[in-house]
Amino acid sequence: MKKTETTARQPGTDRTRNTTGRHIIVGILIFASGLLFGIGFDDSSLSDRFNQTANTNLPTSLDYSSVDEVYNSLRDKYDGDLNTDMLLDGLKQGLARATGDPYTEYLNAEESQGFEDDLNGSFSGIGAELAREDDAIVVVAPISGFPAEEAGLRPRDIILQIDGESAQGLSTTEAVNKIRGPVGTDVQLTLFRGTERVEVTITRATITIASAEYEILEGNIGYLKISRFGNDTVGIASKAANDFASAGVSGVVLDLRSNPGGLLNGSVEVSSLWLPRSTTVLEERRGDEVIRTFEANGSPILEGTETVVLINEGSASASEIVAGALRDNNAATLFGMNSFGKGSVQQLDDLRSGGTLKVTIARWFTPNGENIDKEGIAPDTEVDMTEEDYTNDRDPQLDAAVESLKQ
Repeated sequence: MKKTETTARQPGTDRTRNTTGRHIIVGILIFASGLLFGIGFDDSSLSDRFNQTANTNLPTSLDYSSVDEVYNSLRDKYDGDLNTDMLLDGLKQGLARATGDPYTEYLNAEESQGFEDDLNGSFSGIGAELAREDDAIVVVAPISGFPAEEAGLRPRDIILQIDGESAQGLSTTEAVNKIRGPVGTDVQLTLFRGTERVEVTITRATITIASAEYEILEGNIGYLKISRFGNDTVGIASKAANDFASAGVSGVVLDLRSNPGGLLNGSVEVSSLWLPRSTTVLEERRGDEVIRTFEANGSPILEGTETVVLINEGSASASEIVAGALRDNNAATLFGMNSFGKGSVQQLDDLRSGGTLKVTIARWFTPNGENIDKEGIAPDTEVDMTEEDYTNDRDPQLDAAVESLKQ
């Protein structure tokens, strides 16, 4: 069965520059073929909710005398070529890194455009979602049917080296830029998997994919696979729900495995296919304060339809929002393995000087008040996939979900 998945960064399609921030990203993983990763965007302005933060005691501007001292020393003594843009980008990246948050990151103009391209589902690379954990680059999920998966990448693989150079300490953006390259060229990754060191050579390709697909399986079971929450997801999922209802399916499998995330509003709209209007989908909190509650807002075409949601180690961010919302509201049971654990919200600020700041502004919580950051969501029924299953194209997780619905 073909599984489609896409990229992920999720700024909106417009690039209007402002000082309050354009969108919200839920999660932040990055396709090693482009720049996406589990994200969720909200187009509403947030400035009215963020007047007070824990950092209001900081000065309105920094004393740059010590920075000038470093700059003058580099200018006078460094044996190598420097330019002003390089140094300014380094300063901005350093400020973002000083937060210690792996999801707060400065993107220069080129990186920001790459991030935008990924959201649209077409990019050049290997087709894998990346994240940074504990100063290491980790594979969140390979995209089904594309070079990374075909080369054998697995969720939770740690990337030690890229073309022989250490990946230790790289940001996700830096790692993606090193992995990217012209179509048809190779990139060599050194991985740490479990207790083994693995060498993989992957040929880059053009990755163009829809975010979702669906079909009706034997036994009149509806199957909807969402590979990311992109601009086309809600339309595809709504059509699937209507077709399932027209066919009178006996149950639905919602496959969110290896889904790194995407548009926040997309996750709310998809949840609304099962949940009655005004049902809580998630809450955003800053500290202990709830700053926004997202509620189901559409017609619950599949309300009452027995549903199993498939998750695995590569299910992150927006996909975890849907899984948590359906589970907490007793609309579905979860099969598979523990999810990735991405429970923070990022906002994208277009900067007047060029580039974009991706900054963590809040944490999201499931309807029952659970923040899954770093912990993930545990399935109701655990079903693993072995290396032998991958090799022989077996899918015991899907088989278990279908069998459960048939019973």
